Amino acid sequence: MRLPRDFYARSPLEVGPELLNKVFVAGHCQGRIVEVEAYGGGNDPASHGYRGMTLRTEVMFGPPGHLYVYFTYGMHWCANVVCGDEGECSAVLLRALTPLMGIAEMRERRFKARRDRDLCSGPAKLAAAFGVDGSANGADLVRATEGISVLDDMIPPPSQPGCSARIGITRATDRLWRWYVPDCLDLSC
Repeated sequence: MRLPRDFYARSPLEVGPELLNKVFVAGHCQGRIVEVEAYGGGNDPASHGYRGMTLRTEVMFGPPGHLYVYFTYGMHWCANVVCGDEGECSAVLLRALTPLMGIAEMRERRFKARRDRDLCSGPAKLAAAFGVDGSANGADLVRATEGISVLDDMIPPPSQPGCSARIGITRATDRLWRWYVPDCLDLSC
C-alpha cells in the first residue's frame, strides 16, 4: 500500500523515523529504508532551502509527498522525500536501503559494489542503484509518477530507532536528526 499524502504532511522530525522499514520503489527495484536524515528548511542552516526558494529547491517547498532530487559534488544524485506543509520547505534524505527486489538491475547500475549490502549503503549509492536522477525530481510518491513510490508493507519502524547527528554537513551539526534501524547499522556510510 502506498503511503497517503497526509503521512508526508507533517514535520520531517516525525516523518523521518516513521519512514524506517518502509519500502522505496523505483521501477522494478525495491528496498527497505534503513537510514534517513531530516532537513528543516528555513529553520535549518544545513538545508538547501535555508536561504529561500531557488530553481534547485522549488520542489522542496511542497506540496508534500514528492521526491526532491539534487545533484551533489558534480557527480552524484541524492533523493529526499518532501514533507510538511506546502511552502514550508522540509524533506527527509534517504540515506540507506536494504535491497529487496531488482537486485540484478541494481548490480548493473552499481557494478563496483562487491556485496548486495553495498548497493544502497549511502544516499548517492542508493540513487544510482535505483536509477534515480534529475528526471525524477518532483515525482509524486503518492500517485507513483515516474514509477517511484514508498510502500507500507506493515513492518513497523523500530520502536527505538538509532539516532545521531547528521552526516557530511558543516552547519547545525548538533541536531540529532539522523535515524536508522539499529540492526542495519552496517549498511550506513
